[in-house]
Amino acid sequence: MAYVHGGELVARALAAQGVNTIYTLCGGHVAPIYDGCLNQNIQVIDFRHEQAAAHAADAHARLTRNIGVAVVTAGPGVTDAVTGVANAYQARSPMILIGGGAPLKTKGMGALQEMPQTPMFETFTKASFTIEDTARIPELMHQAFETSLTGRPGPVFIELPFDVLFNAAEAADDLARVDVTPLEPLPGDVARMFELLRQAQKPLLIAGTQVYWDDASAALRELVEQTGMPVFTNGAGRGTLPMTHPNCFKDARGAALKQADVVILLGTPLDFRLKYGQEGWNPDSKIIQIENDPAELNHNRTADVALCADARLVLEALAEGLQGIRYDPWLAEVRALETEKRARMQDWMALDDVPVNHFRFGAEINAIIDENTLIVGDGGDIVSACAKVIDLTQPGQWLDPGPLGCLGVGIPFAIAAKQQFPHKKVLVINGDGAFGLNGFEFDTAIRFGLPIVSIVGNDAAWGQIRGPQITMMGEERAVATALAPSRYDRIVEAMGGMGIHVEQPDEIAQALRTAFASGKPTCINVPLDPRGMAKTGASTPYIV
Repeated sequence: MAYVHGGELVARALAAQGVNTIYTLCGGHVAPIYDGCLNQNIQVIDFRHEQAAAHAADAHARLTRNIGVAVVTAGPGVTDAVTGVANAYQARSPMILIGGGAPLKTKGMGALQEMPQTPMFETFTKASFTIEDTARIPELMHQAFETSLTGRPGPVFIELPFDVLFNAAEAADDLARVDVTPLEPLPGDVARMFELLRQAQKPLLIAGTQVYWDDASAALRELVEQTGMPVFTNGAGRGTLPMTHPNCFKDARGAALKQADVVILLGTPLDFRLKYGQEGWNPDSKIIQIENDPAELNHNRTADVALCADARLVLEALAEGLQGIRYDPWLAEVRALETEKRARMQDWMALDDVPVNHFRFGAEINAIIDENTLIVGDGGDIVSACAKVIDLTQPGQWLDPGPLGCLGVGIPFAIAAKQQFPHKKVLVINGDGAFGLNGFEFDTAIRFGLPIVSIVGNDAAWGQIRGPQITMMGEERAVATALAPSRYDRIVEAMGGMGIHVEQPDEIAQALRTAFASGKPTCINVPLDPRGMAKTGASTPYIV
């Protein structure tokens, strides 16, 4: 059996798991991994900041439903990646962060960039550990993949000391891929669900992130078409039922929750997005909660039926057990609520204001996207407005930070998306504040020939914070929230990409067509009305 260095063992473990790309910023501590990746035909995409590399690994994991991997050097390389790992944890994304470490032989002696790295990650990863024996790299990485993918997906941190990576060990030839076995619902839980839903008059299904991870889109569609049950989507669940489907609604969720007698939460936590299952809900409603994380069950509100199970298997069981059950009067009622809410939205979407209103901005984007478009939302007000307008039709078509609300994911997410799906159009909807965090990663997109498009809604402010500040305290006291009306298009032009500046709302769609046709990384800068959200009445105080 041949002997190889630790970096080669890392790369072989990644290849066995089907990982075709790693995201990184170089450092001497991790150089052997690059050498191994070249041998295993694993693409190495190097970023300008480790946070961006971690975000890209997060997006890779979501888009492939497999492990996403970021590799960073020791010390500041690891600490720079912390935010990306925390975001992946909250978003339930199975990424692996591999961090270099000081040599074991000098541990505790004050080596370059030495610090206690593994304890730092213990509270927001599923596992955090050091590999101290080169020969155990394949085994322990396999365990990390299994931990990351099983149950509630989430990140794992692996520290690999410098000498462990450079040392040699026998190469294993029996590496296996980790595949998750779907968890079947217990018959008793299924029976209790049937009992509630057969008695229900106004059931509601909220399809969350787990519906996407469990590849349950077809099963979801079968259930709702068979029963006439109305559906709202949440998180990565957006697009698992096309938003153009007659059973899928966006605007009437609050009104529907006030009336629903049974609410099915399918991989949807009762967090701030659902007002913790309390304010605005029918107090007599029954809750069926399906999760892949037992810690999420009965959190903030006790469910009438709570189970850990695969979303697809639950939906298939419900479809079989509810044959002949229809909720058509309730579906019509929710549709009427949606139509009422949508009428006001249509007025906002038609505004001809200059600078452009947020909702018109979203409507122009919606006019040109198709099922071959991947969209990344990275911002505050601008993403909130666009999410209300854009019709997603495919699972995995929409990426956003998730419940941590981490800005700056846009360009890194887009780079990973374009790397994995080169034939798709990849669009980032950026706020100007969010663009400033990782916009320099356009340099990365240009170096690797990845023609992503970012359209920046530029209101020269941290708008989601500034708007409520002005409303509550007056403009003179809205401190720390104003930005310059920078020409982000020109910044990207200076890097070697394409820049487009648009001021009229009816020019936005054509600018997007031009950008996608160019085959170049492109930034479209669109000045927005700083008071656009307030004028429509859509602006609300920031929720903490």
